Amino acid sequence: MHIVVDLNRCQGYAQCAFLAPGVFTMHGEESLLYTPVAPEDQRARVRRAVAACPVQAILVGEEAGAGAR
Repeated sequence: MHIVVDLNRCQGYAQCAFLAPGVFTMHGEESLLYTPVAPEDQRARVRRAVAACPVQAILVGEEAGAGAR
């Protein structure tokens, strides 16, 4: 699972960091760090993080970019 976060859209709500801490981490109060390829055991957590993002800044797919959701 590939992950792309639109960092221009991300507002640092940190819902993703709470739901998938193995993939998303807040650096300071507003800067998000993430692993662009989610390990198999983190996929369910990442999907919950995608659903919880209030600004829908997280895109996931087998190949991020065209067709990513």
